[in-house]
Amino acid sequence: MFETIAFYLFSAVSIACFAVSVFTKNVLHALSALAGGMIFISALFFLLGAEFLGVVQIVVYVGAVMVLYGFSMMFFDFSKPVHDAHKFSSKLSIYTLSVFIAVTIIVIFLSPIVGANMSEKQALEGLSNIEAVGILLFSKYLLVFELIAILLLVAMVAGIVLAHKDMDKQNEIEELL
Repeated sequence: MFETIAFYLFSAVSIACFAVSVFTKNVLHALSALAGGMIFISALFFLLGAEFLGVVQIVVYVGAVMVLYGFSMMFFDFSKPVHDAHKFSSKLSIYTLSVFIAVTIIVIFLSPIVGANMSEKQALEGLSNIEAVGILLFSKYLLVFELIAILLLVAMVAGIVLAHKDMDKQNEIEELL
């Protein structure tokens, strides 16, 4: 009975959020409603017992909507100029950041070796689905996971650079006219 009521409630709210994102004229309201709708879709996954898919729904799709949110604020100029109050030029912060990056790189390269030494059945016995996926992802497949993250970061930076080149060319053409 609880699941039926929750299903209808989450379905109605997610449809309402998606309707707001389609019919509103404000870009930021549309993106906020889209993120809310994706969160309520993930609630349906949680109701079905697929916790991992619910978390992936939140992380991937709501994260993508937040990236769209940032791009819309950048391109439609909804933001005010922000002045940095702190300057990170001290040697201590540079050394701390360097040590942190070095330790992170060492852990990334050592975790597949440690994961290969573990017996998968022995390590995953008695764990829930989410814990088993987490152990496999952050031990055996961590290097691949990190390489894909770097690839996506490079693609995002390249997309931003290409968009700004087109904007600069368009501004030059407008200045000539």
